[in-house]
Amino acid sequence: MSRAITLLAAATLLAGCAHAARKPATEPGVGGAGTDRIAVSTGMAHYQLAMGQVATGATLEAHQPPAYPEAMLTSCPSRVDMPARVIVDARGHVDEVRMNPPEAQSPFADAVRDAVRDWRYTPLTVTYWAADADGNSHPVDSEAKPFGLDYVFTFRCEHGRTSVSAGPGAAAR
Repeated sequence: MSRAITLLAAATLLAGCAHAARKPATEPGVGGAGTDRIAVSTGMAHYQLAMGQVATGATLEAHQPPAYPEAMLTSCPSRVDMPARVIVDARGHVDEVRMNPPEAQSPFADAVRDAVRDWRYTPLTVTYWAADADGNSHPVDSEAKPFGLDYVFTFRCEHGRTSVSAGPGAAAR
């Protein structure tokens, strides 16, 4: 019985984590170091998990950071921030990359779209757990769900060196 209570408590704590901010592995950027971090404050709706439901997954697996656009190397702007919302289907494939309208046609936005379309995530899976008459917990049902994550990609060019990173900030709506 205490195992069932422990699992239910864990499920309750994890209910708010279905869309938690994480810092995936660091990947090398173009001409410099880059990191990929999910925006902390997304403003997106979260799945409401019922008692006994646990959400897992929604983590970045395969990815390459965007390349610094060659067309922008001559002007070499010191910093360009590109907010993007990445919409992921139930299989973990990027379905859509949403950008803010003013920046949507820039070479930086194109670089983000080109890179992010190939990213792969662990699917977001919501599992319902129940306890049997002996108090042993077991999964009853499981469903993969689509989800979205907000990123802000930062392109830098300083002293002829470029880098691309992603971090917290307001994202596209």
